Amino acid sequence: QVQLVESGGGLVQPGGSLRLSCAASGRASSSYAMGWFRQAPGKEREFVAATSRSGPSIRYADSVKGRFNISRDYIKNTVYLQMNMLKTEDTAIYYCAASRRIGVPDAASEYDSWGPGTQVTVSS
Repeated sequence: QVQLVESGGGLVQPGGSLRLSCAASGRASSSYAMGWFRQAPGKEREFVAATSRSGPSIRYADSVKGRFNISRDYIKNTVYLQMNMLKTEDTAIYYCAASRRIGVPDAASEYDSWGPGTQVTVSS
């Protein structure tokens, strides 16, 4: 089992940037596909981005393509989500998740471990 902890959330103005980090412990994150999800108040949890175990396969939600970038540091056992050109509709709690599945899963049900989440608020 892997334990996940997110950091880097906060308040940012529209058009600004934030970088979220997800530190994994307990088992090497290279054993897992890693994903980011978000949940806004009153809405379902939605997929944001994910990367395969080895890294070369990446998937993004259409709403964040061209603005967000997912990456991972295997030495630090950390996954990042660089968020640029943030919009008010990006406001949500962002969750990091790990999946033992092959490929790049984009459904929450395919993920086995979750972090507690970090709040991102985009507001002027």
